[in-house]
Amino acid sequence: MSDSGHHWEDGGPERLYVITGGRSGAAEQTALDLVTLIVARTGPKNGMQPEHAAIMRLCQSPLSVAEISAYLGLPVSVVTVLLDDLIAARHVLSRAPVAPAQLPDLALIEAVIDGLQKL
Repeated sequence: MSDSGHHWEDGGPERLYVITGGRSGAAEQTALDLVTLIVARTGPKNGMQPEHAAIMRLCQSPLSVAEISAYLGLPVSVVTVLLDDLIAARHVLSRAPVAPAQLPDLALIEAVIDGLQKL
């Protein structure tokens, strides 16, 4: 095998291929995006793939997919494949982030301000 200037630890495509088992997407379509929050249900199990175990350790409190990717130094596409595995095995839970609160009607805000000024 020729040395192409990078090592296994450099995160070359060969390593990423092995980590994901050659998959580029989930077997089942899950709605994971960069801001989906992930939290581990338990700690890592014996015999887990190292990257799965690392995700389980990181996600003891909720983290976004983007944060997990950054902490592990892996592309988001690889992290989503790994997360799909963990979700399917029910090791982690995922949920969309809390939506920002809807702003109340402008007329209501004006009425409240008007009422406060009359006090």
